[in-house]
Amino acid sequence: MGFKDIKVDVEDSHILIITLNRSEVYNALRTNTLKEIHEVLQNSTDEIKCIILTGGEKVFAAGADINELEVKGAVESINDVRTSYWESIKEFKKPIIAAVNGFCLGGGCELAMHCDIIICGDNAQFGQPEINLGIMPGAGGTQRTVKAMGKSNAMLMLLTGDFIDAKTAQKMNLVSEVVPVQSTMIRALEIANKIAKKSPLAISAIKSAVLASYDNGLSTSLKYEKTVFSGILSSEDKKEGISAFKEKRKPNFKGQ
Repeated sequence: MGFKDIKVDVEDSHILIITLNRSEVYNALRTNTLKEIHEVLQNSTDEIKCIILTGGEKVFAAGADINELEVKGAVESINDVRTSYWESIKEFKKPIIAAVNGFCLGGGCELAMHCDIIICGDNAQFGQPEINLGIMPGAGGTQRTVKAMGKSNAMLMLLTGDFIDAKTAQKMNLVSEVVPVQSTMIRALEIANKIAKKSPLAISAIKSAVLASYDNGLSTSLKYEKTVFSGILSSEDKKEGISAFKEKRKPNFKGQ
C-alpha cells in the first residue's frame, strides 16, 4: 500500500514499525494520517505480534493539523470520522509501543497515550496545549492524563498548556522508560521482541482486561478479568507454557 503520511517497515518478520512522516509540519496529525494508521493496523497479518509507533529522533507529533482544526465546527466534530480511527487504535488486539522523541503535544500526546507502552528519549516533551488556542483536548486528552498522572498533575498540564520534560513525565507515570535519544528505537525493539515471544492469546487477553479497567468500575473489571482468564485455561498455549516450564525449555507458543 502507498502512504502519504506514514512509512511502514517490518522488523524480524513479526514487528511492524509505523513512522509518522510529515516532518515539514512536525508530524501534525491530519485525518489522513489517522486513516493510514488505521488501515495498516486493520490489514496487519497474524505474523505481526507487536507494533511500534514513532515519529523519528526529532519529533513524535506536535499536535493536530491546524488547517483542519480551523474550519471544524460543532457539527463536523460530532460527525468526525476521526473518532472511529482513534477507537480502532485503542481497540487493536496487539500491543502498540510508542517510541517518542522530541515534541509529543496535543493530538500527538493523545496518540501516544492510545498506545500500550510509551518509551521516550531524554529530549521528549509532552503537553496538551489546546487551551492556548481557546479549545480543549478532544481525543481523550482530558481522560487519559487523569488515568496516568492523577487529577492534580493532569489539571496542571491541561489548564496551563505547559510542557513537561521526559523525566517529569516518567515521575508522573505518563511514560514507562526514559532513554538516550539514540536508544529510543533500540529499547522499543527490545521490548517488542520480548513481547513477540509470548503467547498471543495471553497477550490479547491481558490487553483487553487492562483496557476494560479504563471503561468500567473495579467490580465489573474484575469479573471481566475472571472470564478472560478462565477462557485461556483450556488453550494449547497454556499447556505448552506449563510443559516448557517443567521441562526447563523455551516455550513455542502458536496462539491456539
